[in-house]
Amino acid sequence: MYKPEILKIIHDKLSEKIDHLEYLIAETRAANNETKSSMGDKYETSREMVQQEINNLQIQLNENIRLRNSLKSISVNPHQNVGLGSLVETDKGLFYIAVSLGMIDYEKKKIFLISPESPLAQAMNGKTESEIFSMNRTQQKIIKIW
Repeated sequence: MYKPEILKIIHDKLSEKIDHLEYLIAETRAANNETKSSMGDKYETSREMVQQEINNLQIQLNENIRLRNSLKSISVNPHQNVGLGSLVETDKGLFYIAVSLGMIDYEKKKIFLISPESPLAQAMNGKTESEIFSMNRTQQKIIKIW
C-alpha cells in the first residue's frame, strides 16, 4: 500500500468538502442579504434562522479545515505499532488511522478512514502485527501494518 497516495486522496476529499461548504456559506449569505433588502424588519425570525444556518456551516467548515491541517502531522513512514498514520490490515478489513471520513476505494480495496479517537483505533493502538484485539465482543487479528 502506498500511504502518500492515500493521504492525498484524504486531503482532496477534505478540500472538496471545504470548497462545498464555502460555496454554501456564500450562497446562504447572498440569500440572507436579498431577504434583508426586500422584506425589511418584518421577517427578523427567518433572517435569524438563516444566520444560524450560516453559523452551523461555518462550524463544519472550521472543523474540516482543522482536519485537513492535521494531515500535515501524519507520517507516511512504515509503522511497527498501530498509531496515528498507520494503515492497518486486520482479518476484518483495512483501516487508515488519520481522520474520520468513511470509506474510500484504493487499488480495488476498501479502506475505512477512522479517527485516532475512535473506539476501533483505540482498541488497536500500540498493537503490532499478529496481535489480536477485541472490539464489541469481536476479536480481530492484525495482519499487516504500514
